[in-house]
Amino acid sequence: MASEAAKPELLIVDDDPVITDTLSYVLGSDFDVITADSRSHARALLRQRDNAPRLALVDLGLPPRPHRPDEGFELITELVAMSPAIKIIVLSGQNDEANARHARTLGAIDFVSKPAEPARLLALLKQALEVTSAEVAEDGTGLLGGSPPMLRLREQLTQFANAPFPVLIEGESGSGKELVAQALHRQSRRSGKPFLALNCAAISPTLVEPTLFGYAKGAFTGATAARAGYFEDAVDSTLFLDEIGELPLELQAKLLRVLENGEYQRVGETQSRVSNARIVAATNRDLRSEVRHNRFRADLYHRLSVFTIEVPALRELGDDKLLLLDHFRDFYARQIGGQPVELDTDAIRLWVQYPFPGNVRELRNVVIRLCTKYAGTRITPSLLQAEFDREVQAPDNAAAMTDEHVLLDAARRQIEADPDFRLDEVLKRWEQGFIEAALAMTNGNLSQAAKKLGINRTTLYGRMQTRGGDEGTR
Repeated sequence: MASEAAKPELLIVDDDPVITDTLSYVLGSDFDVITADSRSHARALLRQRDNAPRLALVDLGLPPRPHRPDEGFELITELVAMSPAIKIIVLSGQNDEANARHARTLGAIDFVSKPAEPARLLALLKQALEVTSAEVAEDGTGLLGGSPPMLRLREQLTQFANAPFPVLIEGESGSGKELVAQALHRQSRRSGKPFLALNCAAISPTLVEPTLFGYAKGAFTGATAARAGYFEDAVDSTLFLDEIGELPLELQAKLLRVLENGEYQRVGETQSRVSNARIVAATNRDLRSEVRHNRFRADLYHRLSVFTIEVPALRELGDDKLLLLDHFRDFYARQIGGQPVELDTDAIRLWVQYPFPGNVRELRNVVIRLCTKYAGTRITPSLLQAEFDREVQAPDNAAAMTDEHVLLDAARRQIEADPDFRLDEVLKRWEQGFIEAALAMTNGNLSQAAKKLGINRTTLYGRMQTRGGDEGTR
């Protein structure tokens, strides 16, 4: 008798056992449910698995700070890094609209307030599953866009495709680094071979070595048979190492050896083997900074970056945002079975102005929500603005917005969209954002951060202390 098809896996992360038990029971007939009660618990569970779940229900208020959304936001970021294809629905009692928008910016596809009807959750999960299956079936739409950064990217792909040397792909989260790696493989002489990919952030550090290099029978507990690793399977092909900055230091030396002469050993063997896999690595970290702080080997960095490709952030692509809108709108309208949405003139202007901090991933999720909620509808700025993160909706490139009318129009739209608008709160958020950005850019160096912000060090320190005091009184 044919075995029953495996159910899709669903990760539920909530610190309330009543909720996890109830949802496991209600959704268990349709999904293989995995539960965790914290971000660290979820991360540990996923790193023990070969593949990440296709779906996740995530609470924002998780230990050790269950009354704040920070842990939930961090978890969304980590889940998307581990598995860019995962579809995340936030299920939270912290139903502040700003939290919902920010969760979507980070990569969640929807936000549901507690308590939620199980039937609604089931419908949303099934719809997300259908979208995921459609994306897998399409498998590679190519690189869209005619902006100068995209033309430069295509030029680099053509130049580097057939060289046997490593390529390092750098870019922000959600910018499409794996898609660029796949395009590089498709344009190469290796395109007839399978494209193999390993996400270094999605696997336990103890499993990275046997996964990459393979292992002999009896090499460790559970090794009941010998098994080839990625380097062996990627003969004459491309091996994509995503999130390379997460690779443990002790394994970086072994990877360096393979890159230098192709030699490696299976775990538990002394026999040397040789791989001719072409290595393509990707990261959203600044590896030069990681090298300076002794978190990444300098020799490995220089070996990986023989060729470097910088994937542009979506905010740099101008009208390419409209090409991506058209592509995803038509694609998801077909999958959902509805009529495509259409943006009016003002909404199109807002679409082009919005910086999409979550890059193409965020843009795609916005289109999915628009197609689902407003099929066949003409989208106005108010409808579109509801899908954007309010904290980044103020003039996104303020330094470039010298036209007073544009500035006034943007301010008016934000005031109209928020009935509880408070100027002091907006200014505090913007100040906090600029301070945190400057500190991140300078690795926490107060003097350098103050210089970038155009203020003196004592002023910066004083404002940081004030912010800290405000947060402590909440």
